[in-house]
Amino acid sequence: MNKNYLFLRNISDISEVSFHKILKITTFRRVPANTLLVKHGTIRRKLYMLVTGVISAYVTSDSGKQFNKRLFTPISFAGALTSMIKNQANEVNYLTLTDCKIYEIDFDKFKKLCEKDFEISKLYTKLLENVFVTYEERSLDLMRLNATDKYLKLRQEIADIDNLIPQYQIASYINITPVQLSRIRKKLNFT
Repeated sequence: MNKNYLFLRNISDISEVSFHKILKITTFRRVPANTLLVKHGTIRRKLYMLVTGVISAYVTSDSGKQFNKRLFTPISFAGALTSMIKNQANEVNYLTLTDCKIYEIDFDKFKKLCEKDFEISKLYTKLLENVFVTYEERSLDLMRLNATDKYLKLRQEIADIDNLIPQYQIASYINITPVQLSRIRKKLNFT
């Protein structure tokens, strides 16, 4: 059985018929590292199902400093959802940090499928619920965990993170400087 179908079935009860409807509006892509999938200030109406690799959603301050809002790992969905829902320019960049395999889904066609297919509509609702829970957990972690605990939690969530992406990306994600991360890694004997 198709592993992507099984992944979607774990989110919501979806039939193979509905799954194949989604496949028809989907394109498989191999994307090299450092590819900007969605650029700040644009409207990109694609949703990405990440099969392999790591994608960063980040914002850049006026001074040019980069802040990682989210790291996406397999299997997950990435994309400028707020921009697509509001049909306005995106405020976040989406960058592949490693070589990635993705399924690119046309958001407008997906929404039309939701209007016609209850199973797909239910899947979309479950995906939105997952997005909300993930962002709430991330927000709470940023408020209540210290830097060491955030780093340890990230290492637990993403196996081999230290070898997958540069340390400055990890530091940005847990909202510390690369120097602070280096000190934490040294203290934990991870260097």
